[in-house]
Amino acid sequence: MLVHFDLDAFYASVAQRDDPSLRGVPLAISGSSRRAVVLTASYEARPFGVRSAMPLYRARELCPQLVVVPPNFTAYRATSERVFAIFEDGARAVEGLSLDEAFCDPHGADGERASLDEAVAFAQRVRARVRAEVGLTVSAGVASGKMVAKIACDANKPDGLTIVPPGTEADFLAPMPVGRLWGIGPKTQPRIEAAGIRTIGDVAALDDARAFALFGRGWTFYRDLARGIDDRDVDPSRERKSISTEETFEYDERDEQRILALLRIQADELAHDLQARHLRGATVGVKIKRADHTITGRQTSLAVATNDADAIHDAAVWCWQRAGMAGVPIRLLGTRVASLTDEEARELRLF
Repeated sequence: MLVHFDLDAFYASVAQRDDPSLRGVPLAISGSSRRAVVLTASYEARPFGVRSAMPLYRARELCPQLVVVPPNFTAYRATSERVFAIFEDGARAVEGLSLDEAFCDPHGADGERASLDEAVAFAQRVRARVRAEVGLTVSAGVASGKMVAKIACDANKPDGLTIVPPGTEADFLAPMPVGRLWGIGPKTQPRIEAAGIRTIGDVAALDDARAFALFGRGWTFYRDLARGIDDRDVDPSRERKSISTEETFEYDERDEQRILALLRIQADELAHDLQARHLRGATVGVKIKRADHTITGRQTSLAVATNDADAIHDAAVWCWQRAGMAGVPIRLLGTRVASLTDEEARELRLF
């Protein structure tokens, strides 16, 4: 059994933990520029319609009493490292998806993959330790495969634990909208629904010929997922050859100004991280996941390794422009700095 963990409203929760006056109030983490976007909204702000990647001016319109706090990437990194140390205590493998989210493959009594009871006990122990030692809440999903564990985690937030016993995966998934199935994006979903497929259970019930007609060569992948069959392992490879940050949009995003604003935020975060580690990078790249889950990446090599936020930002924007994705709805955007060195380098200004 696997466990998916996701810290609740991570950036906002860190701010509320560190400043008690922010607890219980609608809160947004955002920069202060004219084109600032909301990085994270607290659960108190979400009933007003405030959400991640929303322009800050729009968030203020929806919630005039909104409290806005600038991001503190140093605190986020430090907190994430503490939480991941807890994840790794008792796990055979940990696959970090972002600062606040990970898949874990817990140890069983025999050193192999954990049983259901062992995985639940691991999830409960981790949740209690994160609350007691870090001061945050983390939701969890326990299931036999990655997709079901992730959906289970999302189903009971914040501060929830959802358990899907082996053999019940298909029943758990069946009533959910077909758009919850991994790989079904906004472009694919209307076509699938036009064929009368409304739920994940409808996909699971497809015969071979109809599944092929709807999904093409990937039909077995989609139908297996819909039936709860997912044998992908937790990938523990987290070797520090690069540093990266990425943001999954709550809703697919096509507004280029919001995307460029997020690249600015990510460049600032990476620069803070590099400076804290006394590192510089000579390669900058962007990762773009479209609504249909296809991934595009572009990268560029710098003349001199840097940890300057402006240099990283300019290189990332250039990579974004090279990708030719303007106007295309995307679900995830990431920036990466690689070719790391701890050697001193001259100040670099690009473009």
